[in-house]
Amino acid sequence: MDVANMRWTTDELFDMREKVLQTWPTGRDVDLEDAVKYHQAMPDTKRLSKVLAAAIRQKRTLVQPRAGVPLIENHIELLRYLEDSGADCLPTTIDSYTRQNKYEEAQKGIEESMASGRSMLNGFPAVNHGVGACRKIIESVSVPAQLRHGTPDARLLAEISLAGGYTDFEGGGISYNIPYAKDVSLEATIKYWQYVDRLVGWYYEQGVEINREPFGPLTGTMVPPSVSHAVAILEGLLAAEQGVKFITLGYGQCGNFAQDIAAILTLKELAQEYLEKNGYDVQISTVFHQWMGGFPQDEAKSFGVIGLGAAVAALSGATKIITKTPHEAYGIPTKEANGQGIMATKQIINMLGGQPVPITPEVEAEKKIIAAETRCLLDTVRTMGEGDWAVGTVRAFAAGVLDVPFAPSRYNAGRLLPARDSHGAVRLLDAGNLPFTEEIRDFHRQKLEERGRQEGRQPSFQMVIDDIYAIGKGMLVGRPQGARK
Repeated sequence: MDVANMRWTTDELFDMREKVLQTWPTGRDVDLEDAVKYHQAMPDTKRLSKVLAAAIRQKRTLVQPRAGVPLIENHIELLRYLEDSGADCLPTTIDSYTRQNKYEEAQKGIEESMASGRSMLNGFPAVNHGVGACRKIIESVSVPAQLRHGTPDARLLAEISLAGGYTDFEGGGISYNIPYAKDVSLEATIKYWQYVDRLVGWYYEQGVEINREPFGPLTGTMVPPSVSHAVAILEGLLAAEQGVKFITLGYGQCGNFAQDIAAILTLKELAQEYLEKNGYDVQISTVFHQWMGGFPQDEAKSFGVIGLGAAVAALSGATKIITKTPHEAYGIPTKEANGQGIMATKQIINMLGGQPVPITPEVEAEKKIIAAETRCLLDTVRTMGEGDWAVGTVRAFAAGVLDVPFAPSRYNAGRLLPARDSHGAVRLLDAGNLPFTEEIRDFHRQKLEERGRQEGRQPSFQMVIDDIYAIGKGMLVGRPQGARK
């Protein structure tokens, strides 16, 4: 197998850099010595690692939206508006062409946007705009900015955006492959992201702190917490091996209050456990993603969904929350709608700030089952890889031991079928080849059978479908019309 969880040497990184920087003309503008000086001159208020550390000390949840438009000045205007709306840190979301390394198509989108006066791309094409444009953006705002995208091969994007002053880079070799691509192998993306992480590690060796954030929600559709936790922690382990010292691990809201709070609590606990056990000293923070599934079309109902996510993030002690907008059902939101999502979220977080985490018996029970499942997954991956997390990851996905529901990748087994129990917590109708104990499998079976009895039906695939569309219809659990409760 042509992949291993071993730290790249500086020579290995720099040998590959020569090819990566030739991919598109703007790559020639990357000067690492100049980039290091640029970062070292940056105030701590613009370094996301520092801002995250302060939030952890102060037990405060930071608010960050998603946003990106194709033209530089328009993007700056958008970010300034979001900062004025209360965002504690800002995004630059990358367009779909750049995510697929289609830079010629992205260039056409820039030109069409300039000619038409309308955004013809669904994000900011950072590779095409280059280092200078990224620095202009960073210098136009007063809070930290993160690069968000969805790119299986983000090597050139990382080079340009980090040299451009971004202090946080999102993604990973699993989370930006399995949910996003169909035919890209895990061996390939793990190596691509080892490059990114080694580059971040190299910056750290020069005294520059770059935060890394694997994409926690995966497909964003009823992903069991233990599955997203296992992937997040694996990506954290792979990044730490390459010298990354600041990692934000994420989780996407599932909807059940107790399960979501337990998920954020266990994510940090388990990450610290596995990273320390493997000899890595890393600053770990957490990010909670507001609801990633279908939204109600009614704006008032959408604010209800946004509010529930904000409450969970605040009460669970998440370091950061990624916000949604009341226009999610209609496509790309306006800057005003994005601002409304920020302000609604921040209002709830401010009101709940300082209130204790509600450690109820239900939360404790969820913590216990999530931790047990996650350990089953991670320990099996380690065994399958004979101690190598990269090798184990590839083998585990091939065997269905790791499996992400509703993912397009042909390297994903796709056997996992989640459904909600009678309280709305995500359980497994079909656990596929996940290496769970019989006790854990029985737990899921009993929870769904209990719901089936309440609704007068057998647990089936129809339950899965009903649950996927439930939020858009104003519910969490997709109960059939007239079902007993």
